[in-house]
Order: sequence, then structure tokens, then C-alpha cells
Amino acid sequence: MKQLPHIRLRAMEPEDLDMLYGIENDDALWSIGATNVPYSRYVLRDYIANTRSDIYADRQLRLMIEDAEARVVGIIDLVNFDPRHLRAEIGIVICNCHRRLGYATAALQELRRYASDMLHLHQLYAVVDEDNVAALGLFRLAGFSTGKTLSEWLYNGSEYRNAVLMQTFFEKK
Repeated sequence: MKQLPHIRLRAMEPEDLDMLYGIENDDALWSIGATNVPYSRYVLRDYIANTRSDIYADRQLRLMIEDAEARVVGIIDLVNFDPRHLRAEIGIVICNCHRRLGYATAALQELRRYASDMLHLHQLYAVVDEDNVAALGLFRLAGFSTGKTLSEWLYNGSEYRNAVLMQTFFEKK
């Protein structure tokens, strides 16, 4: 098996504004996520300044993915956090020039460890377009199992797409 790259997950910093602006305003990503409107630099600057990086306070957690040289290669999110049922949804974006180099797999492994050991979550899940072969393979490789197909779950602006619910569960320690 190929050696995964060394990564580090860290909280957002003001210097991440340009990266965040580029990702949030990339309309090619809108059909696979919950966002479908552009964000201004002002709104994103305010978001970075006011997030507490506390999943219990914000109900979400956004972490920057850094490589061994401390370059940001992507973003990984926990959203739709449910403290009663101890679950959260995962979203991940790797910058185009860093895709297919193992960063997403390494980041998912690290986030799984953090969600289990530090946040004490019971499960993580992802909603993935059924035709997104790369994402389905990524989540399977990271230990997620394929759950139900969600019919006509995602709308890309012209058609509804089926999605697959991917889940991973943590054992009580």
C-alpha cells in the first residue's frame, strides 16, 4: 500500500481567507455541497474572525489540511453536528493541484481519530453523489460503509441526482 503523506489539521487563520474564498466561490463544487451562492471576502473574513473552532458552540468545525511543509492543501469540515446523537457530517475539499496524492485519505484518517478520541462521537457520515466514484472510493478506503441510496437528493441546477449515505461508527472505549 502506498505511503500516505504527512498532514496536519489545524484551525482557520486570517491568512486562509484567499483559500477559503476560492473554495467557497468555486461553482463547480456547489453541486456536491450545500452552498450554491457566492460568498464575499467580507462575510468570510467575519466568519474566520468569529468562529470559535468549538463544535459544541458553532455546531460545525472547519479545519485546514496542511502538508509536511505547512502548505494548505485543502479543507475538511464537520457540519450538521448533533450533540444528542453524537454524529456529524463530513465534507472535504482538496485543491486541484494536490488531488490524488493521498491527502484526502490522510485527512479523513486523522479526522476519524480526532472525532473518536477527542470529540467522542458515535458516528460520522457523508452524503455523496452516486456517480462520484472518486469520493465513494475515498470514503470506503477510510473505513466508511455504504448505506442507503437517497433518491433525488442533490440538485445540480438542472437535474436531481441520487446520493449515497456513507457512514462510519466508533466503538465505545
